[in-house]
Amino acid sequence: MSSPLQRAVGDTKRALSASSSSSASLPFDDRDSNHTSEGNGDSLLADEDTDFEDSLNRNVKKRAAKRPPKTTPVAKHPKKGSRVVHRHSRKQSEPPANDLFNAVKAAKSDMQDSGDYPLIAPGPSWKKFQGSFCEFVRTLVCQCQYSLLYDGFPMDDLISLLTGLSDSQVRAFRHTSTLAAMKLMTSLVKVALQLSVHQDNNQRQYEAERNKGPGQRAPERLESLLEKRKELQEHQEEIEGMMNALFRGVFVHRYRDVLPEIRAICIEEIGCWMQSYSTSFLTDSYLKYIGWTLHDKHREVRLKCVKALKGLYGNRDLTTRLELFTSRFKDRMVSMVMDREYDVAVEAVRLLILILKNMEGVLTDADCESVYPVVYASHRGLASAAGEFLYWKLFYPECEIRMMGGREQRQSPGAQRTFFQLLLSFFVESELHDHAAYLVDSLWDCAGARLKDWEGLTSLLLEKDQNLGDVQESTLIEILVSSARQASEGHPPVGRVTGRKGLTSKERKTQADDRVKLTEHLIPLLPQLLAKFSADAEKVTPLLQLLSCFDLHIYCTGRLEKHLELFLQQLQEVVVKHAEPAVLEAGAHALYLLCNPEFTFFSRADFARSQLVDLLTDRFQQELEELLQSSFLDEDEVYNLAATLKRLSAFYNTHDLTRWELYEPCCQLLQKAVDTGEVPHQVILPALTLVYFSILWTLTHISKSDASQKQLSSLRDRMVAFCELCQSCLSDVDTEIQEQAFVLLSDLLLIFSPQMIVGGRDFLRPLVFFPEATLQSELASFLMDHVFIQPGDLGSGDSQEDHLQIERLHQRRRLLAGFCKLLLYGVLEMDAASDVFKHYNKFYNDYGDIIKETLTRARQIDRSHCSRILLLSLKQLYTELLQEHGPQGLNELPAFIEMRDLARRFALSFGPQQLQNRDLVVMLHKEGIQFSLSELPPAGSSNQPPNLAFLELLSEFSPRLFHQDKQLLLSYLEKCLQHVSQAPGHPWGPVTTYCHSLSPVENTAETSPQVLPSSKRRRVEGPAKPNREDVSSSQEESLQLNSIPPTPTLTSTAVKSRQPLWGLKEMEEEDGSELDFAQGQPVAGTERSRFLGPQYFQTPHNPSGPGLGNQLMRLSLMEEDEEEELEIQDESNEERQDTDMQASSYSSTSERGLDLLDSTELDIEDF
Repeated sequence: MSSPLQRAVGDTKRALSASSSSSASLPFDDRDSNHTSEGNGDSLLADEDTDFEDSLNRNVKKRAAKRPPKTTPVAKHPKKGSRVVHRHSRKQSEPPANDLFNAVKAAKSDMQDSGDYPLIAPGPSWKKFQGSFCEFVRTLVCQCQYSLLYDGFPMDDLISLLTGLSDSQVRAFRHTSTLAAMKLMTSLVKVALQLSVHQDNNQRQYEAERNKGPGQRAPERLESLLEKRKELQEHQEEIEGMMNALFRGVFVHRYRDVLPEIRAICIEEIGCWMQSYSTSFLTDSYLKYIGWTLHDKHREVRLKCVKALKGLYGNRDLTTRLELFTSRFKDRMVSMVMDREYDVAVEAVRLLILILKNMEGVLTDADCESVYPVVYASHRGLASAAGEFLYWKLFYPECEIRMMGGREQRQSPGAQRTFFQLLLSFFVESELHDHAAYLVDSLWDCAGARLKDWEGLTSLLLEKDQNLGDVQESTLIEILVSSARQASEGHPPVGRVTGRKGLTSKERKTQADDRVKLTEHLIPLLPQLLAKFSADAEKVTPLLQLLSCFDLHIYCTGRLEKHLELFLQQLQEVVVKHAEPAVLEAGAHALYLLCNPEFTFFSRADFARSQLVDLLTDRFQQELEELLQSSFLDEDEVYNLAATLKRLSAFYNTHDLTRWELYEPCCQLLQKAVDTGEVPHQVILPALTLVYFSILWTLTHISKSDASQKQLSSLRDRMVAFCELCQSCLSDVDTEIQEQAFVLLSDLLLIFSPQMIVGGRDFLRPLVFFPEATLQSELASFLMDHVFIQPGDLGSGDSQEDHLQIERLHQRRRLLAGFCKLLLYGVLEMDAASDVFKHYNKFYNDYGDIIKETLTRARQIDRSHCSRILLLSLKQLYTELLQEHGPQGLNELPAFIEMRDLARRFALSFGPQQLQNRDLVVMLHKEGIQFSLSELPPAGSSNQPPNLAFLELLSEFSPRLFHQDKQLLLSYLEKCLQHVSQAPGHPWGPVTTYCHSLSPVENTAETSPQVLPSSKRRRVEGPAKPNREDVSSSQEESLQLNSIPPTPTLTSTAVKSRQPLWGLKEMEEEDGSELDFAQGQPVAGTERSRFLGPQYFQTPHNPSGPGLGNQLMRLSLMEEDEEEELEIQDESNEERQDTDMQASSYSSTSERGLDLLDSTELDIEDF
C-alpha cells in the first residue's frame, strides 16, 4: 500500500479506537434516532476542511429532530442498567469528539496527494480487495442481525459515517463508502426478507394456537407469540429505517455520480434488492432509476442496467409488476440492440428474449423487425443472440418440441419441413442478406439440431413434386452446404470470428461424429443431387464443395466405391457442360481431394482425371489448328476454344498437367495474337494463365531435385519469353488483357527475384531475373494510367453500378499491391516508389493503407534513401505544377495546397523519434534548399527563382528539427541566397515563410518533447484571458445547440463550475445515450434552460449576467414527501449562494475547452 494510504488507515484506526469507548455512552435518544439524511448538497460546495464534519453534524441534528425516541421493547429491559452506567460514565470522562473527523481529514489530504486507493490500485493483491471488503460488510451484518443491529448506536453511526463519506469531494472516500453503503443495504435487505418470513411464520403459529379449543389453548403461548410479533415488527421498522436512510442519503445522489464505477455499483445493487425483496423494492418508484440510467453514456453502467433487468424479466412471477415500466422504457430497451458496445447489445437482445418468453404480446412486429437484421451482424456473439431471438419468435411456436415422460419426442418430418419452410421464407422475403451461411451460423447455437437434419434437407431437394422456386432451391442448397461445413469444420463464415482458440475434447468428438453421419448420408445422394441440378451453375457449385466436408475414408471402409464412380461421372459431365470459373474451380478442387495417393481408390480417381484432361486437350488441339489455319472464326468456335482453355486453366491451377505439354501451343497462340492482333481477347486471357501455370509447375519440379544446367536454361528461356509476351500485352487495346498481363508479370518477376535462392537453394541462381529499364518504365506507366485515376462517386443510387465500382477498386488495389511488392523486394529500383508516394494524400481513402505500409517497409530497408524518395516525390509534383501553370501565383493554387498537405503527411511519417531522424531531416532540408535555388531567373529580371516556392513545402518539415539545426539551416539559406544577385530589396514570400518556420519562437511545442499538461500550465501561468472571437464562437455554438435538447449529464448533486460547450456536445454524441434522458426522467424546465441559455456560456467580460447557481435545480424524487422537498429547496438556495461566489473563478474554463469530467482539468476535486 502507498504511504498516503498507510497514513490514512493508521489515523482512522486510532480515531476509531479512541471514539469507540465514548460512542457507546451516547444517550438512548441519540442512539435510537434513524438516519434519513437528505442534505448532502451543502457539503459539495463547503470548505475543503469542514465539509465532512459539518455534513455529519447537520445530518444527526435533522434525524434527531424529525424522529422521536421509541419505547424500548420488553425483551430489552434487562439492558437498561448497562445504559445507565454508560450515561454515568459519559459525565465523568468525555474523550475528544473530533478525533474521527481529524483522522478523516488527514486521510483526505493524503488521498488528494496520491490519487490512488485500494479499489482501483493495480496489482494482484488489490484485485481481491473489493471482494474481501464486500464479504466483510456482509459478515458484519450477518453477525449483528440478532443483537447489535437493533441496538440503535452502531448501525446508525455507521450509516451516518458512510453517508457523509459518500458525499465527499475525494473520489477515494466517495467510491469506497458508496460501495460499502450499497453492500450494507444489500445485507439489510436480506435481513428484512428473513424478518418478513419470521413474521409470516409467527402469524401462522398465532392463528393456529388461537383456533384451538378452550381446553387446548395455552395463554402463555399466545402471549409469547404476541410479544414476538411486537419485537419482529419493531425490528422490521428499524431495518426499514436504516434502508430508507441509506437509500435517500446515498443511492439517490450517487446513482448519478460523475464516476461511472459508482453509478454501476448503485444500479447493480438495486437490481439485487428488487430480485431478493420484490415486495418492497419492485415498484415503479424504484424501477425508474434503472430506466433513467439506461441512457447512460458509459458502457459499464448500461451493462449493469440490462443485467439487472434480465434478472427481473427472467422471473415470470415478477413480470406482472413490470407492465408500466415496460410500456415506458420498451423503446429504449429495443434500441439498445444497436448499441455500439457489443457486450451491451448482446445483453439487450437476451433481455428481449426474456420479455418475449415471459410477457406475451408486449413486443410488436415493428419491435421484432428491428432485431431481425442483427442476425447478419459481423460480431458472432451478437448475431447468435439475435438468432436465438429469431428462433423463439418465428420458429419455436410453430415447431415446438413436445415433451413426453421427460424426454423429447423425435421430430416428425412434418415439423422439420415446417422449420425449413419458415427458414426459407424468412431469408427470401426479408431480403436482408445474400448469403444464407450467416443465418445458419447465427441459428447454430440454438437450432443446431434442426439444421443438422440433412435427411430432411435432401428429401426436400430430391422431391419430384416439390413446390420450390429457383431462388428457394438455391437457398436450400446453400443452407445444406453451410450446415455441413459448420458441423464438420466448426468455422464461422468469412468476416465472423469466434474469439476462441480451440475446441474442447467433447466438441471435437461431436464434430467427428457429425462428419461421419454427414458423409454416410450424403455419399449416396450427392450424385443424384448433381444429376438433378447439373444444368444450373449457381446450384452445382456449392454441391461440389460438399466433398470437402466428407470423411473420404468412408468410401473405402463403407464399400461405397460404386457411388464414387457415379460421382466422378457426374463431375466430368459438369466440367464439360460449364465454363464458369466458380464451377470449374470447385470441380478441380473436388477432384484434387480424391486424387490423394493415400487413398486406396487413388487409381480410379487418377484415371478419371487423365480421361478428363485427355478429352480437353484433344479439343484444344483441334480448335487451335482451326484458329491458326483460318483467318476468321465464328462466335461458336471462339466460345468453344475459350471455354476449353478456361477448363484447362482451372485444372492446371490445382493439378500438374505438365505431361500434356500445353506450353508450346499456348505460346504459338499468344505470339499470333501479338503479331497479328486477330486472336480474340476471350482466348488470350486463359492462354496467358496456362503459360504462367506451366512455368510455375516446371519450377516446382526443378526445385525438388538437383536440376541440370540444361533444364535451368530451358526454364529461364521460357520465363524470359513469357515476360516479353506480357510486356507486349501491356500495350494491348483491351483493358482486361493489360491488367491480366500486369498481374502475371508482377507475380513472375517476384518469384524469380533474388529471394528465390534464400534457404539453401543457391543452385537456382541462374534463374534470377532482373527486368530491364524499359520494362520497369512500362510497369510504372501502366500504374499511372490504370491505378491512380479518379473513380466515379459511390452511392449514386444504382446498387449494380456501385457494386461494379467496388470490384474495380479491388482490382486496382491488387495492381498497386503487386507493384509495391516489386519495389520492396528489390525487383524494381526504389526510386520508382516516388510515383506511388506522390499520390499518398490524393488517393488516401482508396490506397492509403497500401502506400503507408510500403513507406514503412521502405524506411526499414534504408532510411536515408526513403527520405530522398519522399523529397523526390515532392519535386516531381512541383515540377509538373510549374510546367502547367508557371511560376506566377503558384503557391495560391489548390494543387499547391494539396502538395503542402502531402508534405505535412510525409513529415508526420517520421514519427516521434526526433533524435533518430535528425540527420535525415537536415539532409532533406538542405537538398530542398538546393532545389529551390537550382534555377535562377534571367539576367536583369526582378522575378524570384521559379523553384523558390518549394521552400513553403519544406516548412512543413521544420517542426521535426532541433533548435540547433534550425540555426544552421538559417545560416545555410543565407549563404545560398548571397549567390542570387537578383534578390530584391524586400524579402521574397517563400523565403519569409521558410525563415519564420525556422525561427526559435516558432513551433516551440514541437521542439520541446516534454510539455506540461494544460491543467498544470494554467495553474502556473494563471487563467487565460478569453478574446472576443472565443465569446462570439461560443455564443454561435450555443445558438446551434438550442435546436437540439441535450442529454442531461449524470453528475453529482450540484454542479460546481461552468462547463464548456464542446464537452456538452461530446456527451450528446455518445451512442450509448443518444436518446433524450428527459424521456424517462423528470427534469425541471429551468435546468434545461441552464444548459441551453447563452448566459451559461458568458465570459468574465459580462459580469452583470446571472450566475450559474441561480439557475441550478434538483431532480424531483417521487418518493419524497412535501416537507422533504421544502428542505431540499432550502439547501439548494444555500448552494446557489456558494456557487455564485465561485462562478467567476471558473468561468474561464469554458473558454479553454476542458474536460467536464476531469477534476484535474477543472482544478477542483470531483464530487
